[in-house]
Amino acid sequence: MDNRQKAYKVLEQVGQVVFGNNRKVQEILLAFLAGGNVLLEDIPGVGKTTLALAFSRTLSLDYRRVQFTPDVLPSDLVGFSIYRRETESFVYQQGSVFCNLLLADELNRTSPKTQSALLEVMEEGQVTVEGVTRQLPSPFFVIATQNPPGTAGTQPLPEAQQDRFLVCLTIGYPDLQSELSLALAPDGKERLSATIPVMDGSELLAIQREVVGVFLKDTVAEYLTRLIRSTREHPLLVRGCSPRGTIALTRIAKASAWLAGRDFVTPQDIQEQFPFVAAHRVVLSSSAKIEGVKAETVLEEILRQIPPPPLGERER
Repeated sequence: MDNRQKAYKVLEQVGQVVFGNNRKVQEILLAFLAGGNVLLEDIPGVGKTTLALAFSRTLSLDYRRVQFTPDVLPSDLVGFSIYRRETESFVYQQGSVFCNLLLADELNRTSPKTQSALLEVMEEGQVTVEGVTRQLPSPFFVIATQNPPGTAGTQPLPEAQQDRFLVCLTIGYPDLQSELSLALAPDGKERLSATIPVMDGSELLAIQREVVGVFLKDTVAEYLTRLIRSTREHPLLVRGCSPRGTIALTRIAKASAWLAGRDFVTPQDIQEQFPFVAAHRVVLSSSAKIEGVKAETVLEEILRQIPPPPLGERER
């Protein structure tokens, strides 16, 4: 079984645990293949924890979950030093981030200080405590969940924090058939116990290296860049995507091409990934909010306005 077949086997295994969200499951896997983190904005009870556990089992990742509340401290995440009387020295105690897959549950319920503790972790894969920098295990991913804006007890994530997430998804309620299957299926623990490991961390890192090598033609890269830059000029947006968004879209478009069995990126890869990468990076204007316009609607308009390049021989 080659790496691509293993990737599809991962999707199959996770799909047996989480019903009715095959597209979102694939998007999370693409984010992992691109080496990025995932933000899930959703109501409680739609299977976010089960989804993270299923990925940790099928990818053989060391998994930890942190339930964020207002009293969670940065040291709970990055670790702290404790004095040992018997040795008359301080000993470092690792925090929760020392794992391969961290589920940061309800991240927007905790304090901004604790939220910001994840910035270095997510961007650089390391923590610095008391002047000492320590590397996290590799691979390392964060799946963070946040309750919908305005929910009681929540604080908005800073824009700098949201920008660290490669993609933002909403799982939502299952459709009728999926919810019926959920009612008739064994409970979540039984479904999780039935999943089998498909690959390990070293194989996942090898796939990430393959993804980096996917070819991006100049004209396709220009199309990608024009889409990102258009978010900075749209009248209904007061802030568009950052250059980090350009990098994120490039990475996940390559992952999309790799999963599709190609060694080159097409405009379709970019079109499919653009909303997932850009929606949480743009800020709507006051008039757009009053009119009830959603970020996804603006991004769809941008996709219609910016024509894709003609396909060359290698992009067909």
